[in-house]
Amino acid sequence: MTLLAEIDRLVKRNSQFIIATHSPILLAYPNAVIYQITQDGIDTVEYEKCEHYLLTKQFLENPKKFMEYLFSE
Repeated sequence: MTLLAEIDRLVKRNSQFIIATHSPILLAYPNAVIYQITQDGIDTVEYEKCEHYLLTKQFLENPKKFMEYLFSE
């Protein structure tokens, strides 16, 4: 959260950032332009449609099921 606050402080002073992250928290920064890289290329994507948001959402909605899937043989 401290990083988000620092980014916001600097953006308000006209700084710009290019950030490579898997963090859905950083991706949630207001008005961020999110690029998603897939096998098909690079596209912009809305926050709630990006892979990292969806994966985190699925995990938080049902961590037990997620772990069972991960550890199944």
